[in-house]
Amino acid sequence: MARAPRKHRDAQRLALILLFMPFALWIALLILLPHIGMGILSFREKVGPRQYEFGFGNYLDFAQEPIYWNTLLRTGSMSLLVTAIALIIGFPIAYYIAKIAGNRSRGALFLLCLIPLWVSDLIRAYGWILLLRETGIISGALQAVGLASGPVEMLYNDAAVIVGLVYTVMLFMIVPLTSTLDGMDDAMIEAGYNLGGNGFTVLRRIIIPYAMPGIVSGCIIVFMLTAGSYLTPVLLGGKNSSWFTETIYEQFITRYNWESGAAFGFLLLIFTSIVVWLGLKLSRQSLVSTMARS
Repeated sequence: MARAPRKHRDAQRLALILLFMPFALWIALLILLPHIGMGILSFREKVGPRQYEFGFGNYLDFAQEPIYWNTLLRTGSMSLLVTAIALIIGFPIAYYIAKIAGNRSRGALFLLCLIPLWVSDLIRAYGWILLLRETGIISGALQAVGLASGPVEMLYNDAAVIVGLVYTVMLFMIVPLTSTLDGMDDAMIEAGYNLGGNGFTVLRRIIIPYAMPGIVSGCIIVFMLTAGSYLTPVLLGGKNSSWFTETIYEQFITRYNWESGAAFGFLLLIFTSIVVWLGLKLSRQSLVSTMARS
């Protein structure tokens, strides 16, 4: 009789291992091993034709060249701005979907949010190019109504890059916010009004604190995706994009300097991780609890 429960536990343990195995393999083969390989590669210094030695020269090259760390800081600041704009736009949308919209309209609204992901980043970027170039739809409309006397070039500047990135990452802000707000009891909001609070007070004292895990997780996802974006800044910003991923691409592909490219990639990862850590500290949230609740 005692063997039956033991066999049952062994079967459950085996089923759990088999279910977890694809995820573990995915993490190990596609994330851990490539990062380990890039980490080793970043410490190789080229001293001659096919001759390398261990050292920190690639990281010193980054520290000694102002254009590199200026580009990294610019990428970080622009990514924070995109994250803030996505939060300001996405929060009301998520609140409407979670608390106001009916069951039927929820699905339709989520479908509208999913539409941009039906096409690749390249197609989305070219769509914005058709809209914003000087012979594009917006420029033509401004000339047609008399608001512009000639073609208006809206591409190849920071504003175009920000618009394209916000459009790209908006869904990743709305989903965790909607998931968190959906679990909020409506009685909490009603109690806030019954106690004499106005709309702003209820938002500040009840809704935002409750939605903080969703806010933090959405900001983390959007910030990391934005900082690691390549196509949108390059196509919409042109030569003026100055995005750090473009610098990494240049090291890998143009200069064929894989050692520096690997080092720059790790520096971007370290920089974004520090920003995320600071955000968690300032918001007094933990990464595990934030992701679990959202």
